Amino acid sequence: MRLGTGFFRQESRPARDVSVLLARHQRDRAEGKLHWLDLMAGCGIRGLRWGLEAAACHPDPVELWVNDADLNRLPLIKNNLQAVPIPVQIGCEAAEVLLGRCALERKRFDLIDLDAFGAPSALIQPVLKALKAEGLLLLASTDGRSPTGHDRPGAIRSLGAAARAHPASWEMALRQQIGLVARQAWMLGFGVKPLISFSEGRTFRLFVRLSRKPQSNEEANLGLIARCEQCGAQAVQPMLSLTNWPPCHCRDVPGRWSVNGPLWIGALQDSDILDALLADPLHQKPGAIAAQSQRLLRNLREDPGLPVTVWPTDELARRLNSSGPPSLDQLVHALRTAGHRAHRSGVMPGQVRTDADFPELLRICSNLRADGI
Repeated sequence: MRLGTGFFRQESRPARDVSVLLARHQRDRAEGKLHWLDLMAGCGIRGLRWGLEAAACHPDPVELWVNDADLNRLPLIKNNLQAVPIPVQIGCEAAEVLLGRCALERKRFDLIDLDAFGAPSALIQPVLKALKAEGLLLLASTDGRSPTGHDRPGAIRSLGAAARAHPASWEMALRQQIGLVARQAWMLGFGVKPLISFSEGRTFRLFVRLSRKPQSNEEANLGLIARCEQCGAQAVQPMLSLTNWPPCHCRDVPGRWSVNGPLWIGALQDSDILDALLADPLHQKPGAIAAQSQRLLRNLREDPGLPVTVWPTDELARRLNSSGPPSLDQLVHALRTAGHRAHRSGVMPGQVRTDADFPELLRICSNLRADGI
């Protein structure tokens, strides 16, 4: 493979590894021909890996479409994909043009990768229209300012949501993005199921299955997340049962809720999918799946993304006037022992996910510090 002037980031290796594993998972379970589309291909590395690692070893055919709007990249992409032993269609169209033509010709794909610069919001519904029911959408956004609350007008424009600063900023960005995909899918009569969601802080990546119809009560996964900056309390409400916010835990001075949403308040990860990807024999092939990617999948497997409320251990230490944060593993164990749901966050390091209310969380942390843990 040659990079040339094609866009390539070494840091995106985990996303490429996961896309290969998901493509293999779909290929293993499908009957008949599949159609995969890399909509913004860069140098073509995803198409190359899909063809060599996900499709070539199966008897049923895969038709691979690889597209990039930059005409100057065409020779590079053709060179990089010449070794792919499956049918490949290479195009140089603007994404919206290709998707519009697919809609007119009723062309549908089983897997679409949309790896855009900035916010991909304008392309989400055209992509969903080009995706088959039960198909997979691999979506990336490099717009970190809007969904993390640093460009609130931008969030209104691109997400149709209020975005406020939050310690779990990566997670809030992912939930904002899933919420937008869900609303767009519901408008078309489909449902959505997030399979894998993660970020390294620069790019926010979602792997979502488009369902034939919304599951029962799926709309209850769209809601609001509120946080009081003063006392640190958090609260969650589904849009279906939206009502007044409860009091926070401020005492001397009334607190004020800072609200994010509407966004996705359901699970972020699918444990069955992650189990299947972790069991893929490709892990045993030296160099095929990076160790970093394997750690990511294991961490996500241990954290489904529920409960929704997440706190950094540094904040807990600061509010307890402690010299250092509590041991995250010990804190998770103590919370579970006390009857609460708790996980080490797989989305952001050094954060605990729990349904314990904030005073109870601080009390358990304080007890751990008193015990020298």
